[in-house]
Amino acid sequence: MTDEETPTGEKHHNGPIDYLVVEFPGSRLTGAGLAALVELVDRGMLRVLDLVFVRKDAGDKITAMAIADLDGDGDLDLAIFEGAASNLLGRDDLNEAAGVLTEGNSAAILIYENLWAAPFVAALRQSGAELVARGPVSASDLLSTLDMSELGDRVPS
Repeated sequence: MTDEETPTGEKHHNGPIDYLVVEFPGSRLTGAGLAALVELVDRGMLRVLDLVFVRKDAGDKITAMAIADLDGDGDLDLAIFEGAASNLLGRDDLNEAAGVLTEGNSAAILIYENLWAAPFVAALRQSGAELVARGPVSASDLLSTLDMSELGDRVPS
C-alpha cells in the first residue's frame, strides 16, 4: 500500500493493490462477470488499474487481444475501462501470467485497487501502525478448514 500526494499537497491513502488472472477455456469470452466488475467500480469498492486480455497460441506464443464486444450484443462491453492502463503490467508479467494458461485458452489480467480499504489504511497509518505481511488464502484451504470445523462442532466430547 502506498500513499500518493494530491495536487493540493494532501496525502491520499491507497488501498491494497491486487491482481487476478482469469482463464477462458477455448478462448470463449462471454462477458460473464463484467457486470459484477462494473458494479464494484460504480460502488467505489475497486479501481481498475489495468485490464489486459491475452491468448496463448501454439508454441506458447502470447498474443494481446483487443476485445470490444465480449458477448456479441453490439455494445462495447469494455468501453468503461478504456484507458485503464497504469503501466504496472509489462511484457514479462504477461508472459508469466500466460505461463499458467493452457494452449488455446485466453485470459483476462486485472490489476485493481481495493478502495474499500483506503480509509482503514489511513486510520492505521495515523495511529503509527504498518502492514507487515499479507497474502491470499486459497479457496481449497478455506473450505477444508470450514469442513473440519463443522465436523469438530458435531463430534461429542
